[in-house]
Amino acid sequence: MSDTVVHVIDDDDAARDSLEFLLRSADFTVATYDSGTAFLGALPHIAQGCIVTDVRMPGLSGIELLRHLKGADVNLPVIVVTGHGDVPIAVEAMKLGAVEFFEKPFDGDKMIAAVQTALNDWRKNADRDAERKEIQGRLATLTPRERDVLKGLVAGNPNKVIAYELGISPRTVEIYRANVMTKMKSGSLSELVRMTLHAGDAGPVSPG
Repeated sequence: MSDTVVHVIDDDDAARDSLEFLLRSADFTVATYDSGTAFLGALPHIAQGCIVTDVRMPGLSGIELLRHLKGADVNLPVIVVTGHGDVPIAVEAMKLGAVEFFEKPFDGDKMIAAVQTALNDWRKNADRDAERKEIQGRLATLTPRERDVLKGLVAGNPNKVIAYELGISPRTVEIYRANVMTKMKSGSLSELVRMTLHAGDAGPVSPG
């Protein structure tokens, strides 16, 4: 798990040390911070992973930290820890993007499972983002006419319909289609459609 770090934020030394020990015992790599401000100061240089933060802290609270992360478009999953009776605050944290919350005292095994789930989900999202960027890079290599043909293919139109709409021959559409398949590194039409939809509908497949 050395590629990811669990970032533990708590102003209570004993609570922070206890959580660090728990997570290290489960083979997680852990970094600790005694305040939200300290974490934000280290943010530009931290390793990827997830955050476990107390919600009530002097200075920058857990809620304020979540607002800052959301505003800065930081996509690390956040698990918040609350005191008894702080459920309304926990709900507010979930609305701001927290993936889970625990009331003190919490079950250690459940915390470990939640951190593992958060990291697994983060890795999946990171992989999807990387794939999306790669596909968008391939889309950017298409000529305007190839994009026209791709748009028709994604719409489910046969070559003859695409040819009619673009004012070119079906044979020419076949040539453009072959070029698109090659540039997109796609082995089938279904794969091409999946890739294009996965990349999102912003710009690359619009008529050029």
